[in-house]
Amino acid sequence: MNPFEKIFNYRMISRLDESNSLALTGQERNWLKTMLKHEAAAQAFTSETLGKLDDLLQGDGLAGHDIRDIVLEKARSRERQVYHPHLRLLRRMIMSGRGIRLTFRIKHGGIKANQTGLPVKLEYSMVKREWYLLWHSSRGRAFMSTKLSSIVAVEETSLPLERVREWRAQVAELLESRKEQAVVEVVRTYNEELSRILYAFSCFDKSVSYAEEADLYRIRVTYLADEREFLLAKVRFLGLRVKVVEGAGLQQRMLESATKALERYGDGTRAEAETGAGSEAVTEAGTETGSKAQAGRQAGSEAEARRQVGAEE
Repeated sequence: MNPFEKIFNYRMISRLDESNSLALTGQERNWLKTMLKHEAAAQAFTSETLGKLDDLLQGDGLAGHDIRDIVLEKARSRERQVYHPHLRLLRRMIMSGRGIRLTFRIKHGGIKANQTGLPVKLEYSMVKREWYLLWHSSRGRAFMSTKLSSIVAVEETSLPLERVREWRAQVAELLESRKEQAVVEVVRTYNEELSRILYAFSCFDKSVSYAEEADLYRIRVTYLADEREFLLAKVRFLGLRVKVVEGAGLQQRMLESATKALERYGDGTRAEAETGAGSEAVTEAGTETGSKAQAGRQAGSEAEARRQVGAEE
């Protein structure tokens, strides 16, 4: 790309940013058109917004075609939640710094009513496939995580601005203290699969560095302490493609899981293999002995027949 093209592209992007516009590729527009046909789209958008999006996407490549007639979807796990009715209300409360009054079901039965606090963050768990509300409780001064599916009722309340700032600072400090970091190195043989490897870590905050002299990619992953097992599952899934080079906690868990796997399968498999080899050797020895005995009996029978013939002559 020559300098004039770079300048032109920069000016175009700057004007789009100034006008709060977003440039979409044809593939992205087709993807959005497909997503708007999902049954959850009617809940995620107001009817006015949904109508505007449909009008803007008219005349695209997939116009007049239903993607379900083109793509065959194979079996998958049951989808619990794509969109929840409380999402829009809670998102607006978080953005405006409003308080919250919740009534929700607890894990072992029963209901907690009129729990007040400050909503902080909406989070979707990729493991449990559910939406969660992270909020600061004003009673126990604790940081809470509640499933949206467990919320019975939600109501907006007002809070002093000073208290909102104080609680948000406390929550930010708490979340920062729970963060852990690990560095995952891509084995050089699998550098061509970098996009696949990065996709496996797409759920985490990460940064990528490249050492040109050694031709090595390193991925620094930031995660919360309760997400460690999920990260470990991703590392195991990638197998020989990556290795953990920093992060003592993660390395220790990988060592423990590998040791347990060797204890369960290593000795037992080796013993079975040795037993099988021994049995095969015994079987071969027995077969060879039997063959020699049979050959001996056949030779004796032939000698006896020759003696009888000699006697008759």
